[in-house]
Amino acid sequence: MVIPWGERSAPEAGRSAPGAAPGAEPPALATIPGTGITVPADMFRSEIAYLSSVLGIKPPASPPVVAPQRTHGEIAVDAARAKVGTGYSMGATGPDVFDCSGLVQWSYKQAGVKVPRTSYEQLSAGTPVAQDELEPGDVVSFYNGSHSALYAGDGKVIHASTYGTGVIMSPMSSMPYAGARRY
Repeated sequence: MVIPWGERSAPEAGRSAPGAAPGAEPPALATIPGTGITVPADMFRSEIAYLSSVLGIKPPASPPVVAPQRTHGEIAVDAARAKVGTGYSMGATGPDVFDCSGLVQWSYKQAGVKVPRTSYEQLSAGTPVAQDELEPGDVVSFYNGSHSALYAGDGKVIHASTYGTGVIMSPMSSMPYAGARRY
């Protein structure tokens, strides 16, 4: 079915639309979904609501906008980032003082993920990740597994460093890399 505009239906090839210059191209046509009704494309958007209400047809719904889901690792990195500047103490698991593996464990707990307590256990659990495939939140181990950190992206890690330094962000290259795991 073609909806007429003016006093005639959609122009045939070679005929111009009402008000158009003689010899002008006919307008592009669009079909109203679910109706089989064809209208000029420029009329489609502006008239769809009117036609829908007159014909009692609901216009097609636009797809819902879905917020991108954050990974557990991204949530853990955000938690660790919020602790930059807090103190260091061996064996501390937060929320105000941490050791390296305590920071990793606490950060992942904020994301709802259980991670082992010690840096050696953190290096042996999870899924191994190649250094060139690191993603934010991956647990990176240094010094043969005796130090843990969270990969923050751009070649940097967040870690509870040592006494007097506390939780900081550092370049990965500042420590000898031992491996990485994804939780």
